Amino acid sequence: MRAPLLLLLALLLPLPAPAQNAAQPGEFRVVNRAGAEAIALHAVRSPRGGQEDWGGNLLRPDRPLTDGAGFRVNPAADAGCRFDLRLVLADGREARLLGQDICVNRLIEVTQAARPAAAAAAPRPAGPASRETPLAEPNRQARQVSTGTGFLIAPERVMTNHHVIEGCNRVILRTPSGHWLEARPPARTDAALDLALLNVPGLAGPALPFRTGPEVRRGEGVVAYGFPLAGLLSSDPKLTQGVVNGLRGIGDNPNQYQISAEVQPGNSGGPLLDMQGRVVGVIVSKLNAQRVAQRTGDIAQNVNFAVQGQAALAFARRAGVEPRLAEGAGRDLPTADVGEIAHRSTLFIRCER
Repeated sequence: MRAPLLLLLALLLPLPAPAQNAAQPGEFRVVNRAGAEAIALHAVRSPRGGQEDWGGNLLRPDRPLTDGAGFRVNPAADAGCRFDLRLVLADGREARLLGQDICVNRLIEVTQAARPAAAAAAPRPAGPASRETPLAEPNRQARQVSTGTGFLIAPERVMTNHHVIEGCNRVILRTPSGHWLEARPPARTDAALDLALLNVPGLAGPALPFRTGPEVRRGEGVVAYGFPLAGLLSSDPKLTQGVVNGLRGIGDNPNQYQISAEVQPGNSGGPLLDMQGRVVGVIVSKLNAQRVAQRTGDIAQNVNFAVQGQAALAFARRAGVEPRLAEGAGRDLPTADVGEIAHRSTLFIRCER
């Protein structure tokens, strides 16, 4: 078994990038020399940073960038030379370097950082409402950690799955802007639906709208957005596209859809969006292929489930929250545009026990 395993690992190793000349974009290195460990690094094409659109965090939640350490960034070949960089430190300071020419300077040292200025332009990704919002930090000594996904449905209110937060001593959320905020108990939950509504003081940003009509149909295109396999894959959110396969869930559950958009552990609680960026469901589970194989002798492939959007909307209203609503109208958006809508409002959830 050793030889096939080594072969598999070899296939997973990245190939070295071809040599780049000084006029072409390529790999560059960001070095933290700001005097504290960094918990978030963002690198986006200019002028996105100046518009407060920082994209995903390049650092893994369990691997902060210590003072003096560097991080290699390998942008796409067509990304251009100008990048905006943002380094968020564990002590609340951050550094922003706009318009860096990475074709000329492959080594960017961050030596100065300051407390962030007050919020400016709207719309902004979900994040702290003001400088006074108390920021949280992950507890590196937590005995057990699990992760999931949530999304903003109203100011300071985040929807996720009940199983994502069940048994947690502490729940913190990483916003698209790279800040950590702590959810304050009690959470409103519905174990039967597997839904939970978190109270996150200070969390502001665009809330995703729930679709009110027309009814979802089989074969309709959908997008799942979230944070699968945290600690194994990169820490940025992942997008998968698929269709609604069935209008009921496992065991003929009337509160779920079956979908073909691929999901993994960590996607739980994330939004399922239609092709206009409206919530039509909440990702909840995937079929256990191993157990199905034991019972049937066949391996089930890509069978996933989401709580129906109307069931999630009714749960939010029972919890005293009135989410945004949107009626179906207009043309479908490109998948990448739906992802941008989801990104501004989707949060990484860390459960500490």
